[in-house]
Amino acid sequence: MTKAILELANQLGDNLKTLTVDHGKEFANYNLIEEQTGVPLYFAHAYSPHERGSNENRNRVLRRFIPKGQPIDEITDDELIQINWYLNSRPLKCLNWRTTIEIFLRDLRY
Repeated sequence: MTKAILELANQLGDNLKTLTVDHGKEFANYNLIEEQTGVPLYFAHAYSPHERGSNENRNRVLRRFIPKGQPIDEITDDELIQINWYLNSRPLKCLNWRTTIEIFLRDLRY
């Protein structure tokens, strides 16, 4: 996870402002991430899903495609790409009925 975050931070440059994560072991190297990117990393409080509302919502939608407990390696790359496209191309009320990919690309320009 550290490598993936560092690669993403490198691609996004100054567009990445902060990261908020949970207490999973995949974020054990959070100091390294902060040090190498200069981006502050925040931890949501344990057992406080309301602090990660959009994340919890996305997980609920994701469970339509990948049931809890299903090993991720059983899903093909093509299926993951289709799921990702579905998640990022859905208009959302909180974005004034725009899609996350629209907002992301718009913000990259500015």
